[in-house]
Amino acid sequence: MTSKRPFRCLFSTASSSLRPTPSKASIVRTSACTFSTTTPSRGPEYDTEAAERPRWQQTPPRMIAPYRIRPQARGGVFKVNEDPRRLDDAYVRMLGHGGDKMLGDEVKWLAVTHKSFDHGRRGFNDRLAYLGRRIVELQTSQALINSPQENYWPRDGKGMSEPDKFGRRPFLHPALNGLQGLTDEAEGAVLNKTRLAPVAERYGLDKVTRWTPKNAENLKGSGIESVLMTSLYAIVGAVALERGGEVANKVVQDKILAPLGFTFSPDS
Repeated sequence: MTSKRPFRCLFSTASSSLRPTPSKASIVRTSACTFSTTTPSRGPEYDTEAAERPRWQQTPPRMIAPYRIRPQARGGVFKVNEDPRRLDDAYVRMLGHGGDKMLGDEVKWLAVTHKSFDHGRRGFNDRLAYLGRRIVELQTSQALINSPQENYWPRDGKGMSEPDKFGRRPFLHPALNGLQGLTDEAEGAVLNKTRLAPVAERYGLDKVTRWTPKNAENLKGSGIESVLMTSLYAIVGAVALERGGEVANKVVQDKILAPLGFTFSPDS
C-alpha cells in the first residue's frame, strides 16, 4: 500500500529525472509546495478616497514606483492643466456650443493627454489620434480634389520650370484637374505640424494638453507642435467614436480645414 505524498511543484517534477534520487526525507522537505488558502488583503491605498477618483485625476496607486527612475526635466517643471472648466472651454471653442457635453469626462481628458505625461500611466491619446488622422486625411484628399489646383502642365509651356525638350504635351481633361491633389506631397503640404499647431492654439489646446516637455523653457524645441497636432487628431477620433463619422467629418471640415483656407458647400 502506497502512502500519500505531498503535491509537487511542476518545476520540481520536470527535472527530477535528471538528478540523483534523493532520500525520502529530502523529498518531503524539498518537493512539497506551500499554498495559502487565505484571501490576499488589499493595499491600504485601495481603502482611501483615492480609490474613488477617476484615472485622469491620479496615477493608479499600483503603478507608482518606489523611487524615481528618470532624472528631473531640465528647464524647470512644466505645470499641466488640472481645471475641468478650462478644458471645457477649449472644447466649446473647438466643437461649438455644447462641445463640452459632446464627450464623456474620461474621454475628454484622454484626448488631450500625450504619452509623455506621467509616463503614460493615466492613459494617452495615441489610438484616438490614429483614428482621427485617418479621418482628417480622407477629408483633406476630398477637399484637394474639389479645390482649384494650379495647372503644372500648361498647354503653351509658359510657367513650366523645365519645358519638355521634345515638345510633348500631357493629356488634359476637366475631370483630371484635381488628380494631383491625391499625391502625398499635396496632402503633406496641408497636414503638417507647422500649419496644424496654430489651429490647435486657436482653440486653446496648448493650454490644456497634458504632456511633459524635455525642456520647459523651450517648448518648441521639445516638440509642442507635434503634441498639439496629436491632440487635434485625437479629439476628432474621440468624436467619431462617441458621435459618429458624420459629426466627425463636419468637425474636420469646419474646425480644421476651413481655417486652412478650404471652403465647403453646405451639403458636403
